[in-house]
Amino acid sequence: MNLRIVRSALWLGALALLAACSSGPVRRISPPAASIQQLTVNADGSWKVDLRLQNYSSIPMRFDNAKLALTVADQPAGELQASPAISIGPESADVVSVAFAPALAAKLAVADALAGRRTVGYTLKGTMSAVPEDAKSRSFDVDSRNTLSPMPGLQGVLR
Repeated sequence: MNLRIVRSALWLGALALLAACSSGPVRRISPPAASIQQLTVNADGSWKVDLRLQNYSSIPMRFDNAKLALTVADQPAGELQASPAISIGPESADVVSVAFAPALAAKLAVADALAGRRTVGYTLKGTMSAVPEDAKSRSFDVDSRNTLSPMPGLQGVLR
């Protein structure tokens, strides 16, 4: 009699465990983030901005576009516009390069930071559109602040 109860309890426990596992992974969509991975000053004064797009969601997301106002050392630099149309895996990041013609005051702030080998703060504010798999595009607000530092041995490069 006791053996029959123990077997029944084990079977019920195994079935409960299987039922708990059948729910699958959680589909969590979190706001993505953007930051500057590298800023390169070209010979003509324009910039190449390597924009890091971070997917914090638990599912892949396709990043369609970004419109981000860039401010460097409290000087408005202009609007970064990118249409990467790339898919980024869950909790991963990728980098897209954006050609950029900054405003004069921002150019001077970056040139001063490079000449003095000092860090320079920046902000990115705007929106990014990202599409979860099998869903419609969503717009996410971006508001990030960070700093860039001159890279030793790399002329005109901040990271």
